[in-house]
Amino acid sequence: MTGLIRSASLTHYAEVAGSAGLDPYRMLSEFGLPSRCLKDAELMVPIDTVRRLLEASAERSGVESFGLLMAEARRLSNLGPLGLLIREQPTLRLAVEAFVRYGSRINESLFLTVEESGEVVVVREELIVGRSGASVRQSTELAIGVAFRMLRTFLGADWRPRRVCFAHDAPTDRSVHERVFGRHVEFGHAFNGIICSRHDLEVPNPDADPEIAKLARQMLEANLASKTPDLIARVRELVVTLLGTGTCTIDQVAQYLGIDRRTIHRRLARDGESFSNLVEAVRRELAERYVKDPNKSLAEASSLLGFSAPSGFSRWYRKRFKAKPSERRTRRNGRKEQE
Repeated sequence: MTGLIRSASLTHYAEVAGSAGLDPYRMLSEFGLPSRCLKDAELMVPIDTVRRLLEASAERSGVESFGLLMAEARRLSNLGPLGLLIREQPTLRLAVEAFVRYGSRINESLFLTVEESGEVVVVREELIVGRSGASVRQSTELAIGVAFRMLRTFLGADWRPRRVCFAHDAPTDRSVHERVFGRHVEFGHAFNGIICSRHDLEVPNPDADPEIAKLARQMLEANLASKTPDLIARVRELVVTLLGTGTCTIDQVAQYLGIDRRTIHRRLARDGESFSNLVEAVRRELAERYVKDPNKSLAEASSLLGFSAPSGFSRWYRKRFKAKPSERRTRRNGRKEQE
């Protein structure tokens, strides 16, 4: 994946790095990022480079909550026109819908969904970076932290969600997470996301200005329209969304996109890609992540990856990774015990 993202994604990087004992500009230089990306929020930088920078910064500083610390002081204005559009929505529900609709179009590696069940709403997040086995802990906590800050803008500084869930293991020190989110933070969960009440989404925004919202949407659409439409990114987004439903077919994707399957085949082929390759790449990346996660059963991983039975997942995994998923998990756990 060679996607780009606004350098606003590095807002507060210099402050957090400096307080953690790192030289932020030396770190940027090491990863090939220009120093001006800390001042020019609209500079476009490679998504995967930002991911690697955050992971390395956390590892070298020993600050496990590095990405979350960057998110802690974020404001809606850091999201550019999207932040303005969100701020001027008449209800939180419409603000969340705008965040979900445009979030993945601004950051091609970020996939957001909203799921409702009874009185509970789940804002879920998944990162697909196009690199199997790549750590996304810091980028994940940054994204969840930004989403949380957006919700707090509407619900007030004292609001706390029902739960905040992370798929990765708990840090040694949970104090930053509890300071930011409250006490209901869970690790080793089945997904990354924020759980809140349906009632929360109906909170009105008495200061919403429809004219400013209209202007912000026009600005956002104009910025997106100036870029070459990326069918690969749109198909990848739908693959991530549909994979666990068992209906991730090219016909289903074509229906969502409003074009026929032959058009998808032709346009992907023009870019040297195919639908089956995109599905395979997403599945491989998620499979490695899920098998490494001791809190996720292999049966659950099989279902999330779109297999009708664990046996099918096991055969597919063995063919791709030259080992059974159970063997890979056993070897990994053995190495952790030795460490």
